Amino acid sequence: MSTPILTTKLYIPPPQPKVVLRPRLIERLNEGLDRKLTLISAPAGSGKTTLLSEWLAGRSQPAAWLSLDEGDNDPTRFLAYLVAALRTIAPNIGEGLLGALQSPQPPPTESVLTALLNEITTVPDKFVLVLDDYHVIDARPVGDALAFLIEHLPPRMHLVIATREDPNLPLARLRVRGQLSELRAADLRFTPEEAAEFLKEVMGLSLSAEDIAALETRTEGWIAGLQLAALSMRGREDVPRFIRAF
Repeated sequence: MSTPILTTKLYIPPPQPKVVLRPRLIERLNEGLDRKLTLISAPAGSGKTTLLSEWLAGRSQPAAWLSLDEGDNDPTRFLAYLVAALRTIAPNIGEGLLGALQSPQPPPTESVLTALLNEITTVPDKFVLVLDDYHVIDARPVGDALAFLIEHLPPRMHLVIATREDPNLPLARLRVRGQLSELRAADLRFTPEEAAEFLKEVMGLSLSAEDIAALETRTEGWIAGLQLAALSMRGREDVPRFIRAF
């Protein structure tokens, strides 16, 4: 029995109405387009998805998106969603592959990927494919399939992986070859200036420079920590005391 494709897994998250623009990180993402893979590896609440949403919204080139979940540890399901994601920007890609994958005896993974890669080479424009929440994937066959895809990635395609932990992929080899661009927790942390803008413009708080600096130091620029602190401060009279105890 075939598994239906949940199309909401393929939606690119829209940019938030209020967000701190981060041109330094957007520039890093743009620079990484000349390589095969961009890896964004950082803990939960670091702003990975928000950053990617902002980046893609400002680009004119096509982009495909796949939000992964634990069910995608099944190689056949992973490949089916991979094809479905690519079809959002090139509807003719994998026209026969989805049916083959959902048959009682799907073809070998490498043959599916070979056929898919050959079809990707016909796409006329450069494009980006984002795999979000890759940390939920721990199945070796899925990792092997993705490694094969990266190894033979067509020049017009750029892959972005957002994850809470480094994936089981040949990252060292990609680094040595100059084919890997990386953003990590230290890169995603808010600078003092970004923290000030976030607390004032996004969270609507009026804080002194000293209070902002103290919060930024205590949270180490962790976006989720700043947001939790800001929510907790609303309605409090003695904000400096709260910050000292935070």
